[in-house]
This record gives sequence, C-alpha cells and structure tokens, in this order.
Amino acid sequence: LGKWFEIQKLPSAFQKGQCATSDYILQSPRVVRVLNRELLDDGTVRSAFGTVEVKDPAEPAKLEVTFSDVILLRGSYWLLSTDYDSYALVYSCKSYGLFHVELAWILSRQPTLPKDITEYLLSILSSIGVSVDKMVSTIQDEAYCSPMYQ
Repeated sequence: LGKWFEIQKLPSAFQKGQCATSDYILQSPRVVRVLNRELLDDGTVRSAFGTVEVKDPAEPAKLEVTFSDVILLRGSYWLLSTDYDSYALVYSCKSYGLFHVELAWILSRQPTLPKDITEYLLSILSSIGVSVDKMVSTIQDEAYCSPMYQ
C-alpha cells in the first residue's frame, strides 16, 4: 500500500510518460484501489484509476488488475518480488493470437533505487525469459517531475 515510484518498465502503448507513480489504498481485505499518474511530454499529468484484486488468497502474489478507462490494462499481474519496504517487481504477459505482450515494472518507495537491487530484479526477469535489454528507465528527477506535485 502507499506510494510507489516507477524505476524501470518494459515499454507499452498505454504508458508513454515519465515520473510515473502508483498510489495503492486498501478498499477491502482483498481489493486495493490504485491511482497511476505520469507526466506526458506536453507537460500534462495523466491519471488512471483502477482496482487490484487477489483472486485466490492461497496465491496472494497473483493479482487481477482492472482500469475502468483503459481496457488493455485488464489482466493478470504477478508480484514476482518485493520486500514491502523499498522495492517491488511486477510482471504480466498475455497472448492475443499471433501477438505476445509482456509488461514489467520495477517499483520503489523512493524516486531512486540502489543499482544492486535493480540488477537483482532484472536478473529475476531474465530468469523467466524477459528481454531485460528492452527495459527503459523512468525519469524521476525532482525538478523535471515538479508538475506532478502541483
């Protein structure tokens, strides 16, 4: 729960900005509300509201995520690694006929994450076959991201 900063991600068609954050608020024992925000190139802040549900309490790291304004973001997300205090690694994949889509995010409680932790999380992604060379860093510079906090 709380605020998480995006450190790296696999590029996607629906997420084009920088300074991305996610705020998670407990709605019920198995449902969390999420607010994702990012700063677009034109200086505007885009927001997306959604829910995160644990479908099976026996597998609490497997999450069903739904965003009411973006149908493409409905899907299963796996929390592959977290220490709950400083980092989290989220992954999703889905096939659409001939197309295979992978999504991944490295998140941190702070706008930066130590290099050794980032490398550890990238190694987890690599171990499941993700092309980590496609991961891109997210700008979280305080001055650049200032429109996010106005």
